[in-house]
Amino acid sequence: MKTWGFGIIGAGLIGKVHAQALRSLPNAKLVAVCDSVPGRAAALAAEDGAKAYTDYEEMLAQPEIDVVTIATPSGLHLEPTVAAARAGKHVLSEKPMEISLSRIDIMIEAHRKSGTRLGGILPLRFAPIYDPLLEAVREKRFGVITCASVHVPWWRSLEYYRGSWRGTRKMDGGGAIMNQTIHLIDLLCWAMPPVEDIQAYTATLAHEIETEDVAVAICRFAGGALGMIYGSTSSFPGQGTRIEITGTQGTAIIYHNGIALWSFETERPEDGDIRTRWAIQDETTGASSNPADLLPSRHTSNFAAFLDALETGTPFRVEGAEARKSVAFIEALYEAADRAAAKGRRI
Repeated sequence: MKTWGFGIIGAGLIGKVHAQALRSLPNAKLVAVCDSVPGRAAALAAEDGAKAYTDYEEMLAQPEIDVVTIATPSGLHLEPTVAAARAGKHVLSEKPMEISLSRIDIMIEAHRKSGTRLGGILPLRFAPIYDPLLEAVREKRFGVITCASVHVPWWRSLEYYRGSWRGTRKMDGGGAIMNQTIHLIDLLCWAMPPVEDIQAYTATLAHEIETEDVAVAICRFAGGALGMIYGSTSSFPGQGTRIEITGTQGTAIIYHNGIALWSFETERPEDGDIRTRWAIQDETTGASSNPADLLPSRHTSNFAAFLDALETGTPFRVEGAEARKSVAFIEALYEAADRAAAKGRRI
């Protein structure tokens, strides 16, 4: 088995999650960490006996690196991703892949030209609980899908944003939607047809930031199904995420890490097993209030799937073009919110 050498660019909170995730992979080894803050890069690198760098171009010159993960602030994904393509390295970029479609397209084109692979880090796509949902959609078990909705009632403290790149237009590209709700929006992009129309409102009510800390939207998918999106970082104390798909022959509701409802007009033998396996066991809600509670296991699955795609030459579940879809959805949402704000009609 080939051992893939990894380099991490960005040694903050999410970079640490990347390092933890790699430790669980038998065919991966962290060989280098880069961060503009020397002490931060050195501290994370030392945990795995890796080399520390402050210049990613210097790090990318190292032949033992095969794959680079991007864990910088969202608005700084483009440059190291393109540099990695020039250096012949495959890349996994954290969500969002970048803060605009124009920047993402440059990244995709750079890797197309170099013949390297570009993948997204959207860990919910690799959480097994969502596989039955996607299969039910593909098998048309819902009948005519009438509505698909996501609910992300999270909380972030004032300290989370204070003095940070988070919540800034330049580095975050958005707020509660682009940084947090994107995970569930990506699941909608995975399960549902493209969005044809969207109406939205955003607001900044609980934090002193440039971007939104609460947003609501309604949309219409190709084929006619409607959708609803709620995302927030101003919902104390932070609750679990929820995705619901409902139609004329069935409804499925997944709450955080358990199935709250799995009901179809035509019951199958496996349905009871699905309800039992994914029954809600506790009320833990992951990183809904504290990003430090993020567990690395889903990142491990995301990374493992990427390495499998590299080894077998098969498609990856979140290739660059696929990771682009959630940002396209969010750009359309923000544009709709801007139109609504400009209109400013009162009832």
